[in-house]
Amino acid sequence: MCGILGTLNYNNAADAERIAAMRDTMPYRGPDDNGLWISDDNYCALAHLRLSILDPTPAGHQPRIEQSGRFVISYNGEVYNYIEIRAELEEKGYTFETGTDTEVILQAYVEYGVECLHKFNGMFAIAIWDNQTRELFLARDRVGIKPVYYYHSDNELIFASETKAILKGLDALPGLNIELIDDYMSFGYIPGENTLHQGIKRLMPGHYAIVKNKQMSITQWWDLKFDNTQDKGFDYYLNESKRLLESAIDLRLRSDVPLGIFLSGGIDSSAVVGLLADKVKEPLKTFSIAYDFGKNFDETQYARMVSEKFGTDHHELKITPQQFADFIPEYIHLMDEPVTEAAAISLFFVSKLAKEKVTVALSGEGSDEIFAGYDLYQYMNVLEKYRGVVGQTGSEFFAGISNKVLGKSHKVSKYLNMATQPIELRYKGMSTYPDASKEALYRQDFKQELDSAKQRTSHGQFSKQLFKNMEGQDQLNKMLYFDTKTWLVDDLLIKADRMSMATSVELRVPFLDYRLVEFAAQIPSKHKIKKGEGKYPLKKMMEGILPNDIIYRKKMGFPTPLKLMFQNELKDYAKDLLLSDDTKLHQFFKVERIQQLITEHNANKYDHHKTLWQLVVLEEWLRKNS
Repeated sequence: MCGILGTLNYNNAADAERIAAMRDTMPYRGPDDNGLWISDDNYCALAHLRLSILDPTPAGHQPRIEQSGRFVISYNGEVYNYIEIRAELEEKGYTFETGTDTEVILQAYVEYGVECLHKFNGMFAIAIWDNQTRELFLARDRVGIKPVYYYHSDNELIFASETKAILKGLDALPGLNIELIDDYMSFGYIPGENTLHQGIKRLMPGHYAIVKNKQMSITQWWDLKFDNTQDKGFDYYLNESKRLLESAIDLRLRSDVPLGIFLSGGIDSSAVVGLLADKVKEPLKTFSIAYDFGKNFDETQYARMVSEKFGTDHHELKITPQQFADFIPEYIHLMDEPVTEAAAISLFFVSKLAKEKVTVALSGEGSDEIFAGYDLYQYMNVLEKYRGVVGQTGSEFFAGISNKVLGKSHKVSKYLNMATQPIELRYKGMSTYPDASKEALYRQDFKQELDSAKQRTSHGQFSKQLFKNMEGQDQLNKMLYFDTKTWLVDDLLIKADRMSMATSVELRVPFLDYRLVEFAAQIPSKHKIKKGEGKYPLKKMMEGILPNDIIYRKKMGFPTPLKLMFQNELKDYAKDLLLSDDTKLHQFFKVERIQQLITEHNANKYDHHKTLWQLVVLEEWLRKNS
């Protein structure tokens, strides 16, 4: 697990000092070693930061030059099945000098070219330079566990694991993609390839790029395919899911450094513990965190229940709201992008706790997206049935009454208004903010600027294309695909990458083993949500292994006491940040509306904590990035 960076300087003027300064903006990604390689003609530069996991000897140094001298690699991640690929390559006559997966990836590229990607099971961001053809190969893993950002101009290409490294190499901060502020206000993050920084883009999950002669071509090499046309019976899907999950966990035990598990006490992380406990000789090391703010924000009793059952070496930490508040500026710095995932701060502190004992940790991310675990999926199914009964006219009639009686922002009105639209327009993912809430904030001139910017760009095409890709599929599959391509990668996985790497911990996510992800997409929807229970296959497979109190309890998911904090610890901070004379948000949002949100929340008249947190994150980000 590492940090990568590189440039193609079209003026043949790569500067070692500049490259090193860019690399060193993210030292936490690789505290064990760093490297820098520049081609003889100063055209290509590759840099690397190393967190040693496999073969932690100096032999694992990167960038690594292939034995013939033709290829050079800088790589971040883990290819867990590297042992099997290495054996296959050895049969073809390849020899190896190290015990790293890096060398296996490089030799696999030499043998198979871009097709090598289909052999890799893992999380990765790969950059390989070919000295002979003078082309750069950039690739990202299937679901986007590891990040790649790039900036391409007439003078050079820059790519890196984090945007702060790219920004360090630019003469000035780029302008803002104004229209994406609307996306941010809709989702709480920005989906798709573009970032708020003009010119800085993400290489999308399951894509690779070839850069040659100043031209970049991007190809999608993997996509998630749903097929519910056949039903092999629930027991088949249950047993095969369990087999694949156990195999995924087994692969992720490959490590030359200590390994632990982030244990929240929910079913996902508890399942990892339950399936792993018998496979290790020493007690598993498990780590939990909670807020010192009452039982509603504390799952540690459930984590302890699992720990006691499986005899783990358990460690807990409680953080105070003040610690949360003090960490916000650092959170903005580490995340790079504005993401309103308050649970990320919890993840940082549990990663920091784990770093005292281990270098690698496993967690339960991805289970909800592959097995349909969120309650929202069931709400949306209810709305679809409701639409089928009352029809379009009836949906609009009842929504209109609710809007007048309860107001548009009321939860009931929100869902009735959703029911007036088909799923393609209604569903915007797991972290959707009501349109009425954001529209009430926008200044009139900002609305006009948004409209103008949207007409100039292909804004909104990404979301439309996701639903177009799923034409003919049922409603649940459409939602699962949408969330896998948006919420999972641009919220949950960016959180997981940034917060674990910030403490120099490698986080592994067995539920996102591509074999399990692909298999789950073949499970008929009726088997994923059953008897009012989401994630039904996972819950049934864990019966008899985990206590029922763990399996069937309501999901909490790293709860944060933001509602109470904005009335206490964050009260003055939010007011000063959002209502000062130099607040940058004021160029987009109405000052009087921000004041109203703060006043109503403090008076406990309405709960505006989600919007306030959204504004706080964006304001802090703008102060650092514009």
